[in-house]
Amino acid sequence: MAIAQNRHSPLRVHLFKDNMTTDLYTRNPSSIVFYGTSWCGDCRRAQRVFSQIGIPFTEVDIDADEQAEAFVKELNRGYRSVPTIVFPDGTVLIEPDDGKLLEKLKGL
Repeated sequence: MAIAQNRHSPLRVHLFKDNMTTDLYTRNPSSIVFYGTSWCGDCRRAQRVFSQIGIPFTEVDIDADEQAEAFVKELNRGYRSVPTIVFPDGTVLIEPDDGKLLEKLKGL
């Protein structure tokens, strides 16, 4: 995995084909996995919440990763709903508002 520092979140992990972790496409990943797209306003909003609290996450762009897109569709009854955020405890948040996301992250 490559850690990428950027203006949005210094704690974001970007994945590339040659360094993917083995548990991205599971309901119980070893770390928080954030499935989104680069053009999604709700994704950027949710990423700001992560950044405000300083919680690291693994970001996967479903436009660039067909397996991730299929997994998101599986979780969302065929829809490409983003952000879809999967937590190590098996919790899945789909398009959460700031309040629900903050509640979950503060409980970690």
